[in-house]
Amino acid sequence: MSKFGVDLEVHIASLRRYARALLRNGADAEDLVQEALTRAVARADSFQAGTNLRAWLFTILHNVHVNQVRSKAARPQEVDVADVESKLVTPARQEERVELREMMRAVDELPEEQRKVLLLVALEGLKYDEVADTLGVPIGTVMSRLSRAREAVRAKLANEGGVTLRRVK
Repeated sequence: MSKFGVDLEVHIASLRRYARALLRNGADAEDLVQEALTRAVARADSFQAGTNLRAWLFTILHNVHVNQVRSKAARPQEVDVADVESKLVTPARQEERVELREMMRAVDELPEEQRKVLLLVALEGLKYDEVADTLGVPIGTVMSRLSRAREAVRAKLANEGGVTLRRVK
């Protein structure tokens, strides 16, 4: 083994300690030291005899680490596709939009009194007595208008082959 190799071997333990303290991960530290030593051996001819070999090796280790950090920051984080697959797939919403449009068209064709009651109950979530107070009509009137409105919308959608209404209380 050359004198350079013998001198280099003396400092490997120090490089490993520093790399482990720097990275807090044994495997990554070993990789960092390996890369630094590879570069040191490849550039052995640029080392000036009589200068501080330890400082030169630590400089190489530091520069390799900085380059790795920059490289990781420059590229996006790698993620396993299986972990995010559910977020990548979005179901088609065309049918929902068509159904909603048909539903709104059917609601728009209702008489104003029925439309108001249907929207206050179904859209705003008001209770029958709250709708009665809001519109100033008896609760029985609210219930009959709501029933007629629902039936008219069901009939309109059934004639057009559209969606079926769910009963919501």
